[in-house]
Amino acid sequence: MTRRVSIVTPVHDTALQFLPEAFASLRAQELPDGWVWEWLVQVDGGKEAEVPAKIRDDARVQVGANRRGGPGVTRTMAWGRSRGELVKVLDADDILPAGALARDIEVLDAHPSVGWTVCKVLDLMPDGSLQHYTLGDPAPGLMARGELYAYWSTTHRPSVHPASLCIRESLLAEAGGWMALPASEDTALLLALDVMADGWFIGEAGLHYRKHPGQTTAHPSHSDGAEWEARMGAIRRHAEALALRHRPTT
Repeated sequence: MTRRVSIVTPVHDTALQFLPEAFASLRAQELPDGWVWEWLVQVDGGKEAEVPAKIRDDARVQVGANRRGGPGVTRTMAWGRSRGELVKVLDADDILPAGALARDIEVLDAHPSVGWTVCKVLDLMPDGSLQHYTLGDPAPGLMARGELYAYWSTTHRPSVHPASLCIRESLLAEAGGWMALPASEDTALLLALDVMADGWFIGEAGLHYRKHPGQTTAHPSHSDGAEWEARMGAIRRHAEALALRHRPTT
């Protein structure tokens, strides 16, 4: 029986130029026996034809477009077209190093109670160098439910990188996909997953996260002001509501 992992990639104007490199990194992935991948590329506020023909012509790639809605809406629209039992996040400007998908699949196959994985991330700098992204990586292995939310509640920063998520599709559906936020929608999902199920940290680098001026995190409202406060409030309310629903019964 063929099993499938769905890679979800939102695309906006400034990231379109990097899409061929993301595609090349995906094509180079070697998956465990019986597994295949599909790539759901979703153009935010544009047209499918903006995606290079070399990418669109690959039968494993499904390209869609939506009205301008921002990253959360665009990710959710891509997920809505997916068919995989696992959903992997890959931003258009990022790169998957060798073995990244296989490690996600192997962990989730070996640990049925684990709902999601994240991994060590390396920042891909404009000069092509790689630097370790970290707020203090946890030890590789199980991350107990609620651990990340407890840290975020005092820092308003995730201790692991949400751009490296791989998720069981059933859990993503229960979380409701990505929140319709102008930014931090990936952090919102990470925290929602954390209060719902145990996760797993993979100690090998599974993402090269590109740093460039056009990314959403470079916007002046990303980490300060009224918009930031509203985003943090929405993320907190969503996570706390899910935590109540998933509270252990005695």
